[in-house]
Amino acid sequence: MGGVVLDEGASGVKAPDGGWGWAVLFGCFIITGFSYAFPKAVSVFFKELIREFSVGYSDTAWISSILLAMLYGTGPVCSVLVNRFGCRPVMMVGGLFAALGMILASFATSIIHIYLSIGVLTGLGLALNFQPSLIMLNRYFSEKRPLANGLAAAGSPVALCCLSPLGQVLQYKYGWRGGFLVLGGMLLNCCACGALMRPLTAPQKVENSETGAQGHEDKTKAKLLDFTVFKDRGFLIYTIAASIMVLGLFVPPVFVVSYAKELGNEDTKSALLLTILGFIDIFARPTCGIIAGLKWVRPRCVYLFSFALVFNGTTDLIGSQSRDYTSLVFFCIFFGISYGMVGALQFEVLMAIVGTQKFSSAIGLVLLMEAIAVLVGPPSAGRLLDHTKNYMFVFLLAGIEVVLSALVLSICNFLFIKTSPEEVDAAVEGGGVSGEMEQLQNHTQKPKEPNGNATSQKDQDVTEEKGQQEETTREGTFLQDRQVADSSVNTETRL
Repeated sequence: MGGVVLDEGASGVKAPDGGWGWAVLFGCFIITGFSYAFPKAVSVFFKELIREFSVGYSDTAWISSILLAMLYGTGPVCSVLVNRFGCRPVMMVGGLFAALGMILASFATSIIHIYLSIGVLTGLGLALNFQPSLIMLNRYFSEKRPLANGLAAAGSPVALCCLSPLGQVLQYKYGWRGGFLVLGGMLLNCCACGALMRPLTAPQKVENSETGAQGHEDKTKAKLLDFTVFKDRGFLIYTIAASIMVLGLFVPPVFVVSYAKELGNEDTKSALLLTILGFIDIFARPTCGIIAGLKWVRPRCVYLFSFALVFNGTTDLIGSQSRDYTSLVFFCIFFGISYGMVGALQFEVLMAIVGTQKFSSAIGLVLLMEAIAVLVGPPSAGRLLDHTKNYMFVFLLAGIEVVLSALVLSICNFLFIKTSPEEVDAAVEGGGVSGEMEQLQNHTQKPKEPNGNATSQKDQDVTEEKGQQEETTREGTFLQDRQVADSSVNTETRL
């Protein structure tokens, strides 16, 4: 799958589901927190930047927009780099880029300089860390992967609760330039997290003609960006549903504080709503990961993800009717639960659909599609608000978009994906490394053993039969059944 052999996530390397994987999980937790919370943490400095460069709020808002666009839109570039050089070097270089962007921004003399430094350079650095960390998490965890994804996703609300107050303190004590320097130093921790992403070492195999031919075939098929994932119906369905989901998923957290202020609440009281949402989100993500890892639930994780989307969209629809602060508090509680469920499941479902081999390419292409929706969603909601002057329509639109994505995912999966839950249950119990579909395909595509010679002498037949019986004992029930059939054919031929 790439230029670095030991970092390919080959089928010969079994996910340890623990051990050094917990260090990888910790690094992924930190990276996820920086990636999702940093665009919001930077917004703390917007008022100072407006005063410094005499620009409007819309001009400073482009900083976070460009940063998010780089985080999502450079997905294919990250996939190519990971498949060529491996996860660890890409993440360490990304950490340097992220820190360098913030340091250069502290010396900015115009808002354009901040666009290029924070938006482009820091955004690219975070992208080079976020995607490889998820790829390594997928390689280190198989049976415990839902729990690992839930714990890693919890880094986003934890970092948001920490970075926003920290940014306010840094701005008060050191100004925006000093605050950017300190945050740049903090982003150097991405390099340390990248160093934790130790590649899994493949077991040494005996050299023979068959394994040599297979290894040559794997190298021939290796691609820097595998577009064959678009031939997978499950991947296409997921990509379409995720793109629709992103249109409305991030809208309520952006507008809920302004909604509360519109109802006549104080600024500090309104800002407390995001704290409530983030606090609930912290516990919702790992809890959902535990539920998704249950034996009966995991094969049907797509439908659990669809339920989480319906839950989230319905919360938006009901929250649009809020008329006081208490109702907004309840809205944030239920939105935090559903938002955490979506965050814990979105990459778990993608991993289950495409498997380990194609995940590095699949996530890059999915993030590229989501980048378009991220740039369209919140601005479209803002235009709707300017036109109607009513937050109710903004929340209604967001809820409809999220519910629509759930319907597309669940209905299309039910109609076009033919794998039965019983088959997926059997695959999960097998404890394979890759996704459930990949496990089933590997099982059904085993190479067939050649038949014995039916015209050989009787003594040779007996010797060959004993050797074949020993071979079938080692290779399992599948080859044993085939050998019984071959033996019966040979006997009929001799008779």
